[in-house]
Amino acid sequence: MANKLPIPEDKYLTLKSGLRIHYVEAGKPSADKPMILCIHGGGPGASGYSNYKKNMPAFAEAGYYAVAPDLPGFGLSDKPSDIDYTSTLHVQAMAELVESLGVSAVVPIGNSLGGSVALEFALTYPKWLAGLILMAPGGLADPKSFWGTTDGGMALAKYARERPEGEAAFREVLSLLLHDNATITDDVVAERYPVAQAQPSRVFTSVSIQPTWERLEEITRPVLCFWGAADRFLPVSQTLIAAERFPDCKVVISNRAGHWYMLEQPADFNREAVDFLVNQVR
Repeated sequence: MANKLPIPEDKYLTLKSGLRIHYVEAGKPSADKPMILCIHGGGPGASGYSNYKKNMPAFAEAGYYAVAPDLPGFGLSDKPSDIDYTSTLHVQAMAELVESLGVSAVVPIGNSLGGSVALEFALTYPKWLAGLILMAPGGLADPKSFWGTTDGGMALAKYARERPEGEAAFREVLSLLLHDNATITDDVVAERYPVAQAQPSRVFTSVSIQPTWERLEEITRPVLCFWGAADRFLPVSQTLIAAERFPDCKVVISNRAGHWYMLEQPADFNREAVDFLVNQVR
């Protein structure tokens, strides 16, 4: 990574803790539109760019300012081996980023772990929240009730424990994220595998999230939730939790997607998300 970065390099912010996080931007800030905060998931090698490169241009084209940070421990952000990578650590990083950018309204977009972070952000900083977009998010149910029962969850836990060498094992974990393995191109691996190699095991083994599932009714802003019917990490049945507990929620399910809806079905995701932003978010 020292000679050639696996993902495009954009901007950095040094947090109060001393950690430095990286983020990429698309579009320009607007006084009458919220910022779109794209929060990636917690899989090995993840980054803001890799998770949202097919979506951020659509937000920018619609007149929105989109920012995709690399959470601590991911992408080009710092990856110390002596801290706990909790959702609260990530939420604080997102809050400092929002403050540094000087925006007053935010629509967090979160996938998987990023969904947990988005939910906790929404509950912790309601003053900024204009709406919420989730893709197979954590945080709708206690992980103890399902995480050890899904193929993806067990495979990710094994990868985190054993950290096997070689691209073959890495590709095997990625394959569980998708409905169609053809999405795992050499370019996808080239973006993610070097990042995964640089990540200490603690990025995965020290993960914990706050019990946001106990407070979902408090999020009264509009929510748009996507889920792939072929998701092997978080059960698609959790869409019922979203539909029943958020006061204002639309759920979109596709049988052509797994855990990465925004990457597997980008045209559909972009169309639904932009329509939501234009017509539901005020």
